Amino acid sequence: MSVTIKDVAKLAHVSPSTVSRVIADHPRISQATKEKVREAMRELGYYPNAIARSLVNRTSNSLGVIRSRTTEQTFANPFFPDVIRGISSIANKHRLNLLLSTSNTREQEEEECLNLLRQRRVDGVILLASHRNDQLIPVLAEEGFPFVLVGRYDGPEEISWVNNDNVAAARTAVQYLMDKGHRAIACLDGNPDYVVSTDRFQGYCDALTERGIEIDPNLVEHSDFSVEGGYEATNRILERNIPFTAVFSVDDLLAIGAMQALHERGLVVGRDVGVIGFNNTMLGACIKPALTSVNVPIYELGQIAVQMLVAQIYGTGVHPDHQILPAGLVIRDSC
Repeated sequence: MSVTIKDVAKLAHVSPSTVSRVIADHPRISQATKEKVREAMRELGYYPNAIARSLVNRTSNSLGVIRSRTTEQTFANPFFPDVIRGISSIANKHRLNLLLSTSNTREQEEEECLNLLRQRRVDGVILLASHRNDQLIPVLAEEGFPFVLVGRYDGPEEISWVNNDNVAAARTAVQYLMDKGHRAIACLDGNPDYVVSTDRFQGYCDALTERGIEIDPNLVEHSDFSVEGGYEATNRILERNIPFTAVFSVDDLLAIGAMQALHERGLVVGRDVGVIGFNNTMLGACIKPALTSVNVPIYELGQIAVQMLVAQIYGTGVHPDHQILPAGLVIRDSC
C-alpha cells in the first residue's frame, strides 16, 4: 500500500494541510516544522511529485525556460522553437526536464520566474530575452539563483550569457545594402524595450554614420516581432511619401511583413526595393523572392545556454561565463 500525505502527517504529528504547505515551501511554516515533516517524508519514502522531490533531495531535475510573451506569440516566431530545440537537445542528454513559462507582462515574468526558483520547481532558469532596465536579472543575481541569459544584458551585474554580436551583424547587413548602391534605407526595428532591438538598431545607425549618411527618423519604425507588425510599420513609412530603396529589418517576420506591404504598392522586392531580414529562419528562405538575412546560430545558442547552466548548477565550469557566437549574412534574392 502506497504512503499517503496522511501517513506523513501522522508520523510528524502535524495536520495533512501542514504537510501540503511544507511541500509547497510555504513561507509561514517554521523551519523546525519543515525539517520535521521532511524527515518524516524521508523515513516513509514519500515523494509525491517533482516539488516534493526537490524539497527532500534539494534538486528538481528540471530547468525553467522564461519568455515574457504568451505561448502563442512565442511559438509564432521561428526563433523560439529553434532555440528551445537546442535547449532540449542538451537537457535530454542530462535527463533534465524543461518547464516553459510564458507571460503577458514583465511583472508576470518576474513573478513566475521567482516562484519557480523559490519553490524549487526548477534548479535554474534560461532567460530568452533581456529588457532595458531589466528588473528580474538583478533579483536573480542578488539571491544567487542559477540562470543564463540568451542575449545581452546592459546592467552592472556579472552574469552568464550567450549571444551573437547583434550590433556588428546589423552593421554588416546595412553595409551590404550600401555597397549595392542604397543610401535611403528604412529600418524596421522591434520593440525598443528589448536589448536585442536596441542593439540591432545601433548597428543600423553605426553603418549609416560611418558612410556619412544622416539617419532619417521618418524612415524608422518600431513594432512587435511579427509579420503584421512589419506590414503595418512599412505602411506607416510609405504613407510619409519619403523615398527609400531598401529596408533593413531586425527580424525575418518584420521583413516578410514589409515585403507584403511593398508588393501591395506595386513595388518589386529585389528590383525596386531591397529587403534584408535577421535570424535566417526557414520562412525567409521559402518565400518569393527568397529573403537575404543575417544568419544567427539559434540552435547552438540554446545548446550552449544549457551547458552553461548545468555547469553553474553543479559547479563544474566557469561562472560567470560569456560566449559570443558568430553570425553571417546569407545572400538571396530580396536584395
